[in-house]
Amino acid sequence: MRILVVGAGAIGGYFGGRMLQAGRDVTFLVRPRRASELASAGLVIKSPSGDVTLTAPPTVQADKLDKTFDLVLLSCKAFDLDDAIKSFAPAVGPKTAILPLLNGMRHLDVLDRRFGAPAVLGGLCAIAVTLNEQREIVQLAPMQSLGFGERDGKVSDRVEAIADAMASGKFGAAASKQVIQDMWEKWVFLASLAASTCTMRAPIGHILAAPGGRDFILGMLDECSAVASSEGHRPTGPFFERVRGLLTAEGSPLTASMFRDVKAGLKVEADHIIGDLIARGDAAKVPLPKLKIAYTHLKTYENQRG
Repeated sequence: MRILVVGAGAIGGYFGGRMLQAGRDVTFLVRPRRASELASAGLVIKSPSGDVTLTAPPTVQADKLDKTFDLVLLSCKAFDLDDAIKSFAPAVGPKTAILPLLNGMRHLDVLDRRFGAPAVLGGLCAIAVTLNEQREIVQLAPMQSLGFGERDGKVSDRVEAIADAMASGKFGAAASKQVIQDMWEKWVFLASLAASTCTMRAPIGHILAAPGGRDFILGMLDECSAVASSEGHRPTGPFFERVRGLLTAEGSPLTASMFRDVKAGLKVEADHIIGDLIARGDAAKVPLPKLKIAYTHLKTYENQRG
């Protein structure tokens, strides 16, 4: 299986690097600067699961992309999606599977319009990983997983082939028969966490220690869950209880990556993660007072950034 990983940043570099380490046919679609970094220093992964330096990993730049691949692994930020599509489009042939790992759901509509729904799988990942100042990929905690599947729940030959390729990477990859439900549940958790920590500019533990903090967080979770339910994807019991526990753990240092981006003055996925939930909730007449405050807060931040 020929795999094209779009970008070699934290997420794509980690999962693609682990498959490349296992001997899989992986190529990274990168910009000139990243190509130069990888050529000189290699793809460096520092992780509780084991460090590795992959010297001269295979790379290609968009203007040189002239072959199709069996799988395109897409892990860009939502605000970079249009540019990413332009860069990897020549790699998509009649049998290419596109596996996006973006948060939320709106990207599926964008990819469907460009490549057709049959080409696009559902997918999600859970991993805490970043690029350090040396442009090395650093995994911050042992947790790692990658879920994927056909959006209609069927187990296809291509999903089985992808599962085989990813199993060699030993990062908890698993095919799912309910990948859309899985994506919704992750979205509910992420949106609740991002809306809470960004609005209060603090980790979960500090919010809980403030008067009304617990009610604020759980209210945010209830609103996000109500939107999912209105779309036919009510969060399940075990998921809801696990997430509720994470969001109510006293002293927890847990924050959303969006909160860390706000602190660093970076672009955020306000529209994709929070705004799209609100749009869906409004269409279903679901009241979302707390979530709308969080969205106004994030859009004000974006306006301030310029």
